[in-house]
Amino acid sequence: MARLSEHGIRLSSMSPSYLESNSTSHTWPFSAVAELIDNASDPGVTAKNIWIDVVMVREQLCLSFMDNGSGMTPNKLHKMLSFGFTEKGSSKSSHQPIGVYGNGFKSGSMRLGRDALIFTKNGGCQSVGMLSQSFLQAIKAQAVIVPIAPFNQQTNILLFKDSEASLRAILKYSLFQSVSELQEQLDSIQGKKGTKILIWNIRRNKDGKPEFDFDTDAEDIRLPEIKSEETQGKWRRDYYKHRRDSNSVPEMEFSLRAYLSILYLKPRIQIILRQKKVQMKLIAKSLSMIENDVYKPQFIVSFYLPQSF
Repeated sequence: MARLSEHGIRLSSMSPSYLESNSTSHTWPFSAVAELIDNASDPGVTAKNIWIDVVMVREQLCLSFMDNGSGMTPNKLHKMLSFGFTEKGSSKSSHQPIGVYGNGFKSGSMRLGRDALIFTKNGGCQSVGMLSQSFLQAIKAQAVIVPIAPFNQQTNILLFKDSEASLRAILKYSLFQSVSELQEQLDSIQGKKGTKILIWNIRRNKDGKPEFDFDTDAEDIRLPEIKSEETQGKWRRDYYKHRRDSNSVPEMEFSLRAYLSILYLKPRIQIILRQKKVQMKLIAKSLSMIENDVYKPQFIVSFYLPQSF
């Protein structure tokens, strides 16, 4: 039976399968990465740096995103893990928010992998939240539920009694099996405030290999030269290899470092990809030819037009 609202009417619920279908709004994985960077650079978070890396946790390949922004309270974390909630609104400053619909983290993280853990601290409270398709499938959930365990940042004691069930779920279905392991991840966030996201069960191609190529360049994350759908027939392999070798394909289409270097017209955040800073490029200043066109509207001089009836 569905839970009732304060008006005595059934509340709508979100099917777990929606996490997968919602992620298909990103046909290109690099745009999903951009969603997570946008969240860190938006007003209210205003991180100065974001670190993107690839790590191994319990033999699981994980994507890691860590920023030094303002962090989140348990309430804000719950809204971020829910759909359609946002407190960004319109900013009066020149720094306008990019995400305003409350969907970016869900679509972006679930496009990159099936499961995500969020570690965040805001100076007084530190919280761990989980958005996990594997967890929902394992418990045969009928609706999306998001375990959140908030701790006192000074004493590391669980803040709310009703968070114990969430903590048990996180320890049973995530990559970490003890509170001390969760605390290690929280401690890895530089400073008293910030957020760290770990995404695992990374999406794989039909050939079983990860969607990303982590091995070709130790300082980059790349897309494989030949996608699994394109490997049928030697002529196709030769065609796509020739396109990339002949530079007819822009590097930003298969190199995350190249893509991130031109992500923003006015960069407000320093991106560190696999422990090396991304050199941002100002597109407007790198064009070989620039033409300025000033619009000067010309108005027709009003005149009297005689009318007869």
